[in-house]
Amino acid sequence: MNMNREEIIAALSPDKDPAELFALADKVRRENVGDAVHLRGLIEFSNHCRRRCYYCGIRAGNARVRRYRLSPEQILDCARTAVRLNYKTIVMQSGEDPHYDPKALASILEAVKTETGLAITLSVGEHSREDYKLLRAAGADRFLLRFETSDRRLFSMLKPDSDYDTRFRCLAWLKEAGFQVGSGVMSGLPGQSLESMADDILLFKELELDMVGIGPFIANPDTPMAGAHNGTLEAALRMVALTRIVTVNTHIPATTAMGSIDPKGRQKALRCGANVLMPNISPAEHRSDYSLYPGKICVSEAPEDCAGCMDAMLKNLGRARAEGFGHSLKSIEASPR
Repeated sequence: MNMNREEIIAALSPDKDPAELFALADKVRRENVGDAVHLRGLIEFSNHCRRRCYYCGIRAGNARVRRYRLSPEQILDCARTAVRLNYKTIVMQSGEDPHYDPKALASILEAVKTETGLAITLSVGEHSREDYKLLRAAGADRFLLRFETSDRRLFSMLKPDSDYDTRFRCLAWLKEAGFQVGSGVMSGLPGQSLESMADDILLFKELELDMVGIGPFIANPDTPMAGAHNGTLEAALRMVALTRIVTVNTHIPATTAMGSIDPKGRQKALRCGANVLMPNISPAEHRSDYSLYPGKICVSEAPEDCAGCMDAMLKNLGRARAEGFGHSLKSIEASPR
């Protein structure tokens, strides 16, 4: 649907009752992506990272983090868990860990794809154009690379050792390599304006993203942004709703961060445009170490418990698991490999 920048800014305003916005987003979601919810098993396979992003708990230099890496066999075992729980997609996520370079990742991807046939989403940061092609050829179907904010000034404040233009160049390379491409932002960042949030939403549409993830900023006490005010769930929900209305058929998760600041946060997101959940299937002993922000939920439950929780949540909402892989709805060419 077409909304101009001024209309989006007005809808983001905390002074405006969001009920009508949320109802419209739910209607657009139902008509364009349906009631089924895609469950994607999350594997956080390394919390080593070379970046020093000011908001992130696993940033390089944070000595309070207990670092870990899953072995290739552990990653494959997590994928087997996904098959057992009838998830059709896994999301392999890590910090920018030089140990798991693209060649090493490609070997793991080939093993996972050959044994399980699962759809695979990668979220492993910035690499070269050729490396993205390698990862795609090895079996990865999708790639998530968040830009966090479209505001250059804010980006440079948040990510002092990253380059704004490089980030967007990588997104273009990912599309060129044949990935279904996802990105996303945080809402409620210190110094973030309604105008920049509106620009984020319009950029999602311009980039023709297949997936968009939005979560509230949550200050981590072990980072340079300790003590900053957290974002609110309502601001994140407004962004989810507007993203659904503007992008129409993009896949949008009800993010873990939403559930971390409100026990019903993910349910609320599913009622205003979201259509994806990402239950954690990482080994329980490492989940608390993937400490992007404090208060993260689902760090001690067994994967089977998370699956039961997801199904109960959906039943209470009158929704059900999606049957298919959940590939992009943006192109008829998107199909299981």
